[in-house]
Amino acid sequence: MNPEECSRVFGKLIRLTEHLRSPDGCAWDRAQTIETLRPHLVEEFYEVLETLDHDDDAKVRDELGDLLFLIVFIARIAEEDGRFDLEGIIEGIDSKLRRRHPHVFGDDRAETPDEVRSRWESGKLSEDTHSARRSILDGLPREMSALLTARRMQEKAAAVGFDWKDIGDVLGKAEEELKELRDEIATSRPDRIEDELGDILFSIVNVARFLRVDPEAALRKTNLKFRRRFALVEERFRGHDLRDVGLEAMDRVWDEAKKLERDG
Repeated sequence: MNPEECSRVFGKLIRLTEHLRSPDGCAWDRAQTIETLRPHLVEEFYEVLETLDHDDDAKVRDELGDLLFLIVFIARIAEEDGRFDLEGIIEGIDSKLRRRHPHVFGDDRAETPDEVRSRWESGKLSEDTHSARRSILDGLPREMSALLTARRMQEKAAAVGFDWKDIGDVLGKAEEELKELRDEIATSRPDRIEDELGDILFSIVNVARFLRVDPEAALRKTNLKFRRRFALVEERFRGHDLRDVGLEAMDRVWDEAKKLERDG
């Protein structure tokens, strides 16, 4: 899409949003505030992720549209309140991206994604908006999942050189943490067991990062896989109490489900 066409269709969305908020628009839309839209924003974000997992372009397009509308909607409310507007949002991100890509718009050199990441994280600390931050790990949203927070902290630390050398070391650390968990289980101390379990999860996120796998996406896919396979177990024993069916019988159906997936 060329810039002129993009401007035309984006303008349609802006005008639609303005109309929905107007006296001739929608009572529900007029009643919304930025605070009331927070849960909708989170919901739409996760719906986008879900459609990406299913590789359905039509649904991805629709869900991205919902997310885009909410962004424009929130900007409209903020403009009405005299706080900021959509133009300021776009100008701000344009300026930020140009500033954080000196290897594209300046004289710096960064040939690999890792070099770009390192300069990106270091450069953020020198910006006025980040001047109050005392650590490169500051600024991660509290609302993020613990899994994603762990990955982002590891990426930020790695960007300044605090990282393992190779995947063998990372796997070794994961194995070490597993051994420590086994030791704590033997002592039956719940607080220490929780600590060691957290260490294992953190180390597994590190393994995923080294393998360039998104741990959040990987776990979502495994959740979907578990749901599919367990649904087949439930279907096979429809009308029976699964507690009476027994693990051995259910496990045989589970293995059948795995084989069906492997065979396509």
